[in-house]
Amino acid sequence: MKTKEFAWPAIGLVAVAFSLWLLYKELRGISLDDVIDSLNAIPYSHWGLAAGSAVIAYMALAGYDRIALLHLGKRLPWSFIALCSFTTYALSHNIGASVFSGAVVRYRAYTSRGLSGGEVGLLVAFCSFTFLLGALLLGGAVLLFEPELMARYFPDLPIGGPIAMGAIMLLVVALYIFGSVMGFKPRRIGRFPLAYPRFSVVLQQLAMGPIELIGAAAIIYFALPEVGNPGFMVVLGIFLASFSVALLSHAPGGLGVLEVLFLTGLPDINQADVLAALVVFRMFYLLIPFALSLVVILLFERAQFLNWAKRKAEASVLAARSSRQRPPPGP
Repeated sequence: MKTKEFAWPAIGLVAVAFSLWLLYKELRGISLDDVIDSLNAIPYSHWGLAAGSAVIAYMALAGYDRIALLHLGKRLPWSFIALCSFTTYALSHNIGASVFSGAVVRYRAYTSRGLSGGEVGLLVAFCSFTFLLGALLLGGAVLLFEPELMARYFPDLPIGGPIAMGAIMLLVVALYIFGSVMGFKPRRIGRFPLAYPRFSVVLQQLAMGPIELIGAAAIIYFALPEVGNPGFMVVLGIFLASFSVALLSHAPGGLGVLEVLFLTGLPDINQADVLAALVVFRMFYLLIPFALSLVVILLFERAQFLNWAKRKAEASVLAARSSRQRPPPGP
């Protein structure tokens, strides 16, 4: 048990150390003043667009949870779902090992609304799959329309490689849709039935996954300068690659991973400008949501404590009334 508890944090620390070493090699010629100048050069309108993109991304993340609950046949208030999802992703994106850290937050929140531990586990898995589905759909489209993107990381890769990879990714998505249309029978994993999502649920997955990823990538796109900017499709492709690698590495906040892959993938843009765009991304997508999520958790735990104290007081009153009404023992 102890090995499992320390495995993912250890992997994340190794990933951070390796990424920071690579990042150090990339940043030796860039000063902090250069990055600050690049931040000051971002137009106010683009700051607003980047902030709006972050809001859209987190609204779509709340859609992940709502779709999962719809699949499970559970109805909860939208406000509760949005707060739970926001807190979950704000914490897990910063802490790393997002599936596990997110599961802890969701378990605490959703069991308070009547879901079982098994249902929360299925919800977490369903949300992760919605993200994967969106990444496959967008990644496949990007590779088909911008196959030269892979040459930024693998210069000797033939052009047919990315095209074939993109086609395979889209084929996987098509097979998933086909399974939903055909209505495959549910299976059981242990005591829990695993039902294939209804087509209406799959359609919502195919919408929410891409919307979240597009919103997150747009934060960086709007913070980049126009000079040397390769366009949103390329920025989206680099974001998909870097964000996926960051999640797989379990590095807290993808520290170092995002920077290395973006600096490598955008060689035609001033490197200080790229770093400034990533600072904006971290601020709107990671740091501000993280700070707000801590406030949400404190308020939630306070409400849970007050409810517990109220129930305990009511139980004490009922016990006292019961003892007073009990007839005295006979002689």
